[in-house]
Amino acid sequence: MRYVAAYLLAALGGNENPKASDIKKILDSVGIEADETRMGKVIAELDGKDVNEVISKGYGKLASMPAGGAVAVASSAASGSGGAAAPAAVEEKKEEKKEESEESDDDMGFGLFD
Repeated sequence: MRYVAAYLLAALGGNENPKASDIKKILDSVGIEADETRMGKVIAELDGKDVNEVISKGYGKLASMPAGGAVAVASSAASGSGGAAAPAAVEEKKEEKKEESEESDDDMGFGLFD
């Protein structure tokens, strides 16, 4: 993802066809070491393509993807009186998960600020 982001930054900065050196310069400026293989893959995939067209096509693909939790919330809300209980149950599960993760850190023998 960092290589795509650097490519997009270079393209938005006015360079219509960024090269490996352009991407490497952007990544180096924020202290990220560039992997030549991954960087080459991104450049090969986007070479000669208009970034705005690629983004527009990507939005179309994302629009067709289901959004996971939205389906469950919509179906519970459609059930009528049971719709209010479902979100509360989801919140309880999230809180339980957080508590478990905090407890598991205690088992390691050291804390975050030790």
